[in-house]
Amino acid sequence: MGGIGVTGFLLIALVALLLFGPNKLPELGRAFGRTLKEFKAGAKDIMDDEPQDRRETKRTEVNRSEDQGDNKRLPE
Repeated sequence: MGGIGVTGFLLIALVALLLFGPNKLPELGRAFGRTLKEFKAGAKDIMDDEPQDRRETKRTEVNRSEDQGDNKRLPE
């Protein structure tokens, strides 16, 4: 299952050309590109929307666990 190959892409392009015609395809491509760009921006905003205090808590927990890791030594 490697995804769409060259033959699959050509088949999809041929069907799109037959359905929409050569004059409409550039417009559809631009609309699809804008939609994809807006989706990516929205997904990034959602991922970056984590509250600031929650980020600070995670950083503190990581620093504490790293500090505690240094104190764990075997008896000499």
